[in-house]
Amino acid sequence: MIKVLHVIDSLDLGGAQTALLNLVRFRDRGRFQLTVALMHGRGVFAGALEKEDIEVVSLSASRWPPSYLHSLPRLLRRGHFDVAHFHLFGANWIGKPLAALCGVRVRVNHDQCNDRFRTNRVRHLVLDRATNLLSSHIFAVSESTRATLVGLEKIAPAKITLLPNAVDTDRFRAPTAAERSAARSELGLPRDGTVVAGLGRLHPQKNWPLFLRLAARFPDAVFVIAGTGPQEERLRAQAPANVHFAGFRDARTVLAAADVFLLTSDYEGTPMTLLEAMACGVPPVVSAVDGCAEILADGAGGLTAPAGDDVAFAAQLGQLLGDPERRARLGAAARERVRQAYNARVQTRVVEETYVRLLSGGN
Repeated sequence: MIKVLHVIDSLDLGGAQTALLNLVRFRDRGRFQLTVALMHGRGVFAGALEKEDIEVVSLSASRWPPSYLHSLPRLLRRGHFDVAHFHLFGANWIGKPLAALCGVRVRVNHDQCNDRFRTNRVRHLVLDRATNLLSSHIFAVSESTRATLVGLEKIAPAKITLLPNAVDTDRFRAPTAAERSAARSELGLPRDGTVVAGLGRLHPQKNWPLFLRLAARFPDAVFVIAGTGPQEERLRAQAPANVHFAGFRDARTVLAAADVFLLTSDYEGTPMTLLEAMACGVPPVVSAVDGCAEILADGAGGLTAPAGDDVAFAAQLGQLLGDPERRARLGAAARERVRQAYNARVQTRVVEETYVRLLSGGN
């Protein structure tokens, strides 16, 4: 049995957390024994992970004091892990060096986003490169993320696998009429009419003010924001009357109620919410950035607009709001695109095969 420790900053709402849940859910249970350690707190994903019959360990009650500096080495020494797999910056920058010091032979980094937090600050870029030199291998979720690692950090291309995020296409599927009605009822939305959904952290990266400005342009549609985060109070104060804040919800419920998915981010990796929407047959309008642009490069399955461009977003969104038949065609194409290229079961096998190759001495 191969013992794998996944280390992640937190289990709060986010695409990296959903990707980790998929790796846990679809693991080869006969070959791999998994433990998940979060740097601090507990988070909304902890319960879902525990339902998959794995141990979830919180290394510190909060970010400060940083108890994880002591508790993670203890866990590493006690667990005798064959592989340590790191998700997000804190785990990569702090947890990976500790794993190296504790003698974990295979150390994998899962790079989720071509994040300005890293690329716009020289000290962060230097720190990221230094800790990535400790990686046995790196998974990059988009070509833009891979290009940053190769071009800016000078990481050897052979050390990186392009591995876009993926979804469970059985769980995320087009809803029946009854499921659609039930979802709208649960969310307190009108049974009829057009619903535009946005899901994710209420964080500056997502450019929610643009989402609100678009809602103001289309007052006859209902715009739903499902998520939590530091901007929630400010966004509620700025929102027009046709915006409904749903809080933290199961993405399947929100997408079952939706006619269009809207993502206004300034930058992304391969956003899990976009793939989930497409798997549910909900046509997206998204920023033409990073992994979003890569997924929809040929225009099949969704529409894109330049990041931050109100006029372009309004034009693309207006096309879908005014044309139900086009929504249906794009939604069907979106579902097929995800089914073919972004299947979580397939991606999990790639990750596990990489573990085995690295443990046997391969690159």
